[in-house]
Amino acid sequence: MKQLKKIAAAVLIAAMLCLLLPQLGVNAEALKRGSRGDLVRQLQTRLRSWGYYSGAVDGVYGAKTESAVRAFQKRNGLTADGIVGQKTAAALGLNLPSSTGGGSAASSNGNLYLLARLVHGEARGEPYKGKVAVAAVVLNRVRSASFPNTIAGVIYQSGAFDAVSDGQINLAPDDESIRAARDAMNGWDPSNGCLYYYNPATATSRWMLSRPVLLRIGAHAFC
Repeated sequence: MKQLKKIAAAVLIAAMLCLLLPQLGVNAEALKRGSRGDLVRQLQTRLRSWGYYSGAVDGVYGAKTESAVRAFQKRNGLTADGIVGQKTAAALGLNLPSSTGGGSAASSNGNLYLLARLVHGEARGEPYKGKVAVAAVVLNRVRSASFPNTIAGVIYQSGAFDAVSDGQINLAPDDESIRAARDAMNGWDPSNGCLYYYNPATATSRWMLSRPVLLRIGAHAFC
């Protein structure tokens, strides 16, 4: 009888954990309506800072959060289902744990792929060193107090990159762009710490054109 009670208690505890863990955001494969917790707060904070979300940052994935996710997905060429799965999380720069763990690795890979997409959109056709330099500028901004402190935050900052504005960020990066992003994330910075770059042949911003050029790589001037 005591053995049966122990088994029954274990089954009850397991059932309760199955109900509670998704609410706590632990090992969730996706964020969707009804999800709660810190990951949802991170999601809402990012969507709000980028102008997609105007509701409360309360950690509750409700209708407004779902609508904001759909808007973000449509803008960035993702399936607009209102659910934050691995692809949407990667575009957002969120660390979304998988059901088997490895969340940190997933976040790292997501940041790499997002950075590679930016490189492909901004520096396609540039020499390899120039591609790494573009990626390095993004990472330099992440480290600067004047910019958002995440790769996704820097890339999706309003008006920051033409590739985001014209949709080229949604193109699949080639192998060279991925390697360039990885080299930059591993510490190579051909820009020598620059926070900006532009193409003198196409740039129209007087402010950008007035900045002192520190070096040139391919068609880009870095400053």
